Amino acid sequence: MTPIVFPGLGIEVTIDRVAFNLFGKDIYWYGIIIAAGFLLALGFMVSHAQSLGSSEDSVVDMMLAAMPAGLVGARIYYVFFYQDLYRDGDGVFQWGRAVAIWDGGIAVYGGIIAGVLTAVIFCRVRHISFWPLADTGAFGLLIGQCVGRWGNFVNQEAYGGACTAVWRMGLTVGGTYMEVHPTFLYESLWNLTGFCLLYFLVRPRRRFEGQIFLSYLLWYGLGRVWIEGLRTDSLYLFSTGIRVSQLLAGVSALGALAVLLYGLNRVKNVKPGKE
Repeated sequence: MTPIVFPGLGIEVTIDRVAFNLFGKDIYWYGIIIAAGFLLALGFMVSHAQSLGSSEDSVVDMMLAAMPAGLVGARIYYVFFYQDLYRDGDGVFQWGRAVAIWDGGIAVYGGIIAGVLTAVIFCRVRHISFWPLADTGAFGLLIGQCVGRWGNFVNQEAYGGACTAVWRMGLTVGGTYMEVHPTFLYESLWNLTGFCLLYFLVRPRRRFEGQIFLSYLLWYGLGRVWIEGLRTDSLYLFSTGIRVSQLLAGVSALGALAVLLYGLNRVKNVKPGKE
């Protein structure tokens, strides 16, 4: 356990990754923080479901399905692009290590993709509209990601390259001290800002169902393109040197912008009393 310092701000923090022990099992702060983010997101979504055209029951049921699916998707995404980590010296893929999610190794975009696909299937089975639920879920995603990134802080991971700014973060990794970009903090603040923008600016002026969700994809994608470029632990598209999440973030942001502009233009051109 080594301290985390912000030398330019005069802050030093030492946190044990293990919060407490329960019946002989270590309970980690990372899991507690992720759970707290999930509960905060769920509480907000339930309380705002009706105002966004969904229902409390639909939100709860969807989250119960999307949460485990998101965890599985986040793990599959990570393992797929980090396959070499799960091969032995002979190149044989070790499936046991691949499924051991408790040893660490998940990717946010994998979770988002799996969660959204689960929500689409859920809505088709329930015969309800996807877009109001997606608008509600956008706020949940922002809350969960904002809070969840602090789990990376406790684990001393998801940091960036060398940094000399006053807010730089000092870590000791492998016995070597280095001062880096606190990219976990950048993303947490980016999601907090996005939440405020969507809640106070976009939500009261929502012109069509899905506008909030598309705005989320645009906002998060723009931020991830920037932040991913600073990180040193990015997943790459095999041997191409292309950062997978950065590429996906850029594509999703551009796609969301195109659909958002189309939707706004379509609503603008609809005559009163016509659909």
